[in-house]
Amino acid sequence: METQYAYLLNLICFVPLVGALFIVFFLDKENSRAIKMTATVVAGLDFVLSLPLWFLYKTDGAEFQFVTKLDWIPSVGVQYFFGVDGFSVLLILLTTLLGLIAVYSSFTAIAHREKEYYVFLLLLQVGMLGVFCSLDFILFYVFWEVMLVPMYFLIGVWGGPRKLYAAIKFFLFTLVGSVLMLIGILALYFYNSDGMAAIGLPGLGNAPTFSIPSLYEIAPQVPPELQFWIFLAFFVGFAIKVPMFPFHTWLPDAHVEAPTAGSVILAGVLLKMGTYGFIRLSLPLLPDATIKAVGWIGWLSIVAIIYGALVAMAQKDMKKLVAYSSVSHMGFITLGMFALNEAGLRGSILQMLNHGISTGALFLLVGLIYERRHNRMISEYGGIAKVMPIYAMFFLVITLSSIGLPTLNGFIGEFLILIGAFAHKWWWALFATSGIVLGAGYMLWMYQRVFFGELSNEKNKGLKDLNLREQWTIIPLIILAFWIGLYPKPFLDRMAPTVDRVMERVATARPEAALPMVVHVSAVDQHEEHDEAATEHGE
Repeated sequence: METQYAYLLNLICFVPLVGALFIVFFLDKENSRAIKMTATVVAGLDFVLSLPLWFLYKTDGAEFQFVTKLDWIPSVGVQYFFGVDGFSVLLILLTTLLGLIAVYSSFTAIAHREKEYYVFLLLLQVGMLGVFCSLDFILFYVFWEVMLVPMYFLIGVWGGPRKLYAAIKFFLFTLVGSVLMLIGILALYFYNSDGMAAIGLPGLGNAPTFSIPSLYEIAPQVPPELQFWIFLAFFVGFAIKVPMFPFHTWLPDAHVEAPTAGSVILAGVLLKMGTYGFIRLSLPLLPDATIKAVGWIGWLSIVAIIYGALVAMAQKDMKKLVAYSSVSHMGFITLGMFALNEAGLRGSILQMLNHGISTGALFLLVGLIYERRHNRMISEYGGIAKVMPIYAMFFLVITLSSIGLPTLNGFIGEFLILIGAFAHKWWWALFATSGIVLGAGYMLWMYQRVFFGELSNEKNKGLKDLNLREQWTIIPLIILAFWIGLYPKPFLDRMAPTVDRVMERVATARPEAALPMVVHVSAVDQHEEHDEAATEHGE
């Protein structure tokens, strides 16, 4: 394991905590400018500190890098264990960027209790980064739970008219999933350390450990029956976070009621916690159960794709439309993931980044018009491209990114997912394609009704276009959208070791668990192997 520059992860994770404590103890709540500038500097410093991960991460191996490992509770095998691979590096960079944008975009959006608001934003950053850095199950779980509290208050204090309902619903749904996940973690722990004897089941008798890399090694030895129950516990926890159908009902309420920055973080990062958990834990730790679950998870993903798109099409509120589009887009991600082949998994990881970029930007853009009009209803607009041409241009680029136009980021992720889905079952790709068509329909229809046509509403004629600060909250996301769309190779290279490791772990599944269409290699490799076999047969 690479331990050089290990301090980077610790700095990245805890600099926001230091910033939050500084605001709490050293800044007066009346000093609004100092609070905003301190939060912005801290978030900006955190982003700058995360940039070296892009350049220093070595793509030539599957080992975790930047590792810090210290005993925490040695009597039960709990460690302070930080480390990353290319997958988590990408998500850390996305988190620090969106964290900076969320802070910077809040300058005029939040007018009361600003001190507490920025403290909670920074604490939320700590929880999210900790999840992506943690390689110990208990540490992972602690950071997973830490995220709940700041987001609960961000929605419940600075949200819309139904903020308390949305905040409590978000908290309870996520808490139920977290508790079930903890039960699954404990089951793995006790099986590894021979603690299952208390309930009449055999264990392995190894030293107690919650180390995720160590537990990877015992994965092939876990009995299929136990794997199933642990997988189910993990599945509920991660599916609620994604959220997968039918666990999605908390999401539209949370998105609609959250302040703009809360919606950006929720869509851009928090939803990725569920898919991150599947790839980091469920697939490599529980290969037998994963393969057996492919069929019904595929169906749930397809339902989410089509259902989310149809419900989004019926929305009259722009923010609620974008919220339901997330249900559809996250269905794409889980579909590619559970195709269990390299193309699908690569597309799934890339689409996690793409969704964070495009949907985060959409929530920002909807929030900017809401600041001016305090109204998100599509019917209240029309023809505003005449008075807000820069805003209209930015919105168009992000809309095209969201629907997967070639040369923009959404296309690459969806293309790889469709390859993976087709390689598994052709009709998976057929249903998924219908979601793409519906997505283009509701996004372009919304854009046409808001920006084109006659500027008939008197309230819209005096709207001011984006100022420089507002433009700079969107420009980095547009640059990323074009970068990934035109040259995705650096991103695919960094995720390659993770994809290889997951596929290697899935390949350890017992033969009786295997499905006929599970693909362990990419579509290209499979085609080459077929050609070689045909050549040998001809000889």
